[in-house]
Amino acid sequence: MSFLNQITRLVKDPPPSHLFELSEAGLAFAQGTTTGFEAFEPGTLVASPVEDNILRGDAILSTIQRLMPSNAGKKRRGAAVILPDYAARVTVLDFDAFPTIAEEQASLVRFRVKKTIPFDIDSAAVSYFPQTVAGQKRVEVVAVTVALEVIARYEAVFRSAGYHPGVVTTSTLAALNLHKGDGVAVLAKLSGRALTVAVIASGALKLFRCVSIEDSSEEEIMAVLHPTFAYVEDELKQPVGKMILCGVPPEIAVRLKCESEVLGSRFGAPGPNNAGLYGYLEQVVG
Repeated sequence: MSFLNQITRLVKDPPPSHLFELSEAGLAFAQGTTTGFEAFEPGTLVASPVEDNILRGDAILSTIQRLMPSNAGKKRRGAAVILPDYAARVTVLDFDAFPTIAEEQASLVRFRVKKTIPFDIDSAAVSYFPQTVAGQKRVEVVAVTVALEVIARYEAVFRSAGYHPGVVTTSTLAALNLHKGDGVAVLAKLSGRALTVAVIASGALKLFRCVSIEDSSEEEIMAVLHPTFAYVEDELKQPVGKMILCGVPPEIAVRLKCESEVLGSRFGAPGPNNAGLYGYLEQVVG
C-alpha cells in the first residue's frame, strides 16, 4: 500500500532530500538513508490537536540548524516533515457515492469531519484521499485534519531554519508504508502519552484512532484495543490476523491471543519516535 503518496501534500519536484519526524521525545532526521535522532528536553514539544505544540521553538530551531549542512547557502532546502499523530485527526469516512469534482469532494469531506474534530473546521487544513477497494461499491475516504495554527507553527520553525516543508504528513500514516501483508492487521504504536491504533484490511485503512493515555499501562492499552478487535469482528466479519507492534509490549498481543510482529524496515529498526521516518524512506527510496 502507499498511504504516503496519497495523503501527503506532495510537490511535483523530486522527493525532499531532508526528512524530519517530530515527537515529544525529540527530532528524528534523515538525509538519504543516513538517519539520526536528537533528544529534546521535557516540555520542548507537547503534541495536541487544539493547542500550540511547540513550547520551546528556540530549542527546536537550534536543533534543526545543527543538522543543516554548513554549505547550505541561502536557498531553502526541501524537507518532508512528519508530525506527531496526536497533533492531527485522521478519520475514515464512508460514502454511498463520492463526487468527481475536487471542490465538491473537499466541501463534502469538510462537512463530514467538522463534528468529529475538537476545533473549528473553518480554521483547519484538510487533506483526503478516496480508497479503492476491489468489489466494494461504497467509497471510503481517509481524511486528515489539522488546526491551521498548529501546522503553521511547525512549518514556521522549519522555514526559520532554511527549509521549505513541501511534504507534511503524520507519523503512523507514513509508517503504514512498512506494512506489506494481506488480510486484517492492527498496527498499535505507543509514543509517549499517545497510543495510535490503525486497522488495515486488504490494503485499505478501515479504522484509525489516536488517544492520550495517562501512564501507558497494559490495562489502558487493552481498554483501547478491546473495542478495536470487537469492531473488526462486527464490521469486517473476520478476526484480526496479526498485530504489528511499535513501542507496545508484546504481552499485549499474547493477552489478545493474536499473532504479532514488531514493525520492521529495511533501513533499520523503527521505534515510537521515528516509525514515520522509516515509512517515508520505504516509499521514496528505490
